[in-house]
Amino acid sequence: MTRALTVALLTLALDVGALSAAEVGVLAPGAKLEKQAGGFAFTEGPTCDAAGNLFFTDQPNDRILKWSADGKLSVFLQPAGRSNGMHFDASGRLIACADGKNELWSITSDGKATTMAKGYGGKPLNGPNDVWVHPDGGLYLTDPFYDRPWWSHHTMPQDGQHVYYLAPGSAALVRVTDDLVQPNGIVGSPDGRTLYVADIGAKKTWRYDIRPDGSLAGKTLVCEHGSDGMTLDDEGHLYLTGDGVRVFDRTGRQVEHIQVPEAWTANVSFCGKDRRTLFITASKGLYSVRTRTRGADPWK
Repeated sequence: MTRALTVALLTLALDVGALSAAEVGVLAPGAKLEKQAGGFAFTEGPTCDAAGNLFFTDQPNDRILKWSADGKLSVFLQPAGRSNGMHFDASGRLIACADGKNELWSITSDGKATTMAKGYGGKPLNGPNDVWVHPDGGLYLTDPFYDRPWWSHHTMPQDGQHVYYLAPGSAALVRVTDDLVQPNGIVGSPDGRTLYVADIGAKKTWRYDIRPDGSLAGKTLVCEHGSDGMTLDDEGHLYLTGDGVRVFDRTGRQVEHIQVPEAWTANVSFCGKDRRTLFITASKGLYSVRTRTRGADPWK
């Protein structure tokens, strides 16, 4: 066999292997979507604690619920500041976008809430929506404007809809984007080097490099889809919501579309003891599906 033929066969084998991996997708063999609970007003903010318990919000009913690792539903906190997006930090505190008063909260395991931030430039935030915790403890949050029935104001307090950064130990937010239409979903890589932001208003999702000071650089288009909430797995797939769950690989190619029988899919998070169950908050229901991949949280 000639060297040229050997190289050609090896290249073909690699191409076939890549195709086979793409055809497998992210779901576990034989996995089917399951409805775990229903009867909510609007579910949002799923996030997983270190023990594999899922926490999510039922925002119109002003409560945070817990779906335990053994499949039991309970109320964790009510009232809950009209919490929306949430994310656990490394110490086990639940960070919540509490848009009842447009604040960012830190909630302990016994339900005690502390306000971490509540405005920018001397004005209230529009409505903190989604948050991601960096491995060093810094926080990134999106601040779109969706007029809520529980607010007394009905105009946008800020001069636009932006992304903010809260450095570890700081109480002062720093604006890190100023050119997005309506940022919503947000998630970062477990190494803390990359941030993904979904501009739902522009129907685009962007990738940024995270600088040592927390600022962002290298804005790059991932795909021509916006998203409400989103998450990452350990292979770098990005999971976007809205019409079910669309899954994109590192190149921005869609590799999966998980259909969900609800009007809107708001957010997603990997949870369970092995982090191989994708939980989906979709309008009035909580759904899950088993995956062959694992969630990419930095400290789990």
